[in-house]
Amino acid sequence: MGRGAGQTRTAIPRARRVVVKVGSSSLTTPEGGIDHDRIRDLTDVLAARRTAGTEVVLVSSGAVAAGMAPLGLTRRPRDLATQQAAASVGQGLLLARYTAEFARHSLTAAQILLTADDLMRRAQYRNAQRAMSRLLEIGAVPIVNENDTVATHEIRFGDNDRLAALVAHLLRADVLVLLTDVDALYDGNPSLPTSRRISLVNGPDDLAGVDLGSAGRRGVGTGGMVTKVESARIATEAGVATVLTSAANARAALDGEQVGTFFVPAEHRRPSSRQLWLAHATAGRGSVVLDPGAVRAVVTEKASLLPAGVVKVEGDFSAGDPVDLRDEDGVIVARGLVNYDAAEIPDLMGRSTRWLARELGSEYSREIVHRDDLVVLHNGDGDLPRD
Repeated sequence: MGRGAGQTRTAIPRARRVVVKVGSSSLTTPEGGIDHDRIRDLTDVLAARRTAGTEVVLVSSGAVAAGMAPLGLTRRPRDLATQQAAASVGQGLLLARYTAEFARHSLTAAQILLTADDLMRRAQYRNAQRAMSRLLEIGAVPIVNENDTVATHEIRFGDNDRLAALVAHLLRADVLVLLTDVDALYDGNPSLPTSRRISLVNGPDDLAGVDLGSAGRRGVGTGGMVTKVESARIATEAGVATVLTSAANARAALDGEQVGTFFVPAEHRRPSSRQLWLAHATAGRGSVVLDPGAVRAVVTEKASLLPAGVVKVEGDFSAGDPVDLRDEDGVIVARGLVNYDAAEIPDLMGRSTRWLARELGSEYSREIVHRDDLVVLHNGDGDLPRD
């Protein structure tokens, strides 16, 4: 399925563009404040790579954690309002520190704050892509974070791991490095002597039976190994080689050394940006339920969804929104951009487009979801067309 770790890792030092994600627990003190030494060490590593000619994007958590100490908070807040307050204080402190550290290397840091909603909307997705690409062209180091100050529980990444994978695809990066407080992925609790380090992951079969755990040990982050493995899956599906290791191993990972866990990228061509965006950067605003014939047409025949195959509409959505396509058992089989408001669809269900055009007008001859705006999903995995 993929080449060996030694062969594949040798390409990392020659990568044209890399995305590095660092978690809160790797940047903060046990009390929750910014650890200036850790940020300096990481910045030195990234600056060296940038000076050597590699374009570098940093996806950095830590805004909420950095804002805790100034606000007198001793543990990560659970309620959204206090999280947002801490982020509004901490984001400025975090960026100021990065700006100062990169300036020591004559590099300019640029802040990019995103919400899941930004990547769910095609126009904002493209704008973010253009802005970051231009920053890289002119030699800056984009520092990306979720915009915790305005994000909501309903529409948010919740951690920066998935954001980093999406940024890696959005920017056509060659390598994604996920830095955490554990040196690698293990087949059990890393603190137990019986747990074995997993140095290479060729595909899902290599992770069968692996206990991925939950949140970080110190409780300052939001993502556990499960989110990191999912992010690695998204990135490798897009052809991006991925390394999971500790922040202390950042330099070694970028040098292609045998540290951490290496996730082998898929060898096929990268999926189209539009399809990966639909599969991983959007959430359905509602659902359209399909009869068995429509499920077969959409999943097997890669056809558009027509009104004749729809049996039910759930939720409130508008034309152009992403919606989940479900079978009659409730299983999500696909996601796509719908061409009608939710309120319009009940009157169209079960009708052919020819009948609708004749009785209601030519504007009703369009599909519910066109196949070019649709991605098939299998158990949450994107079956993604290629560029």
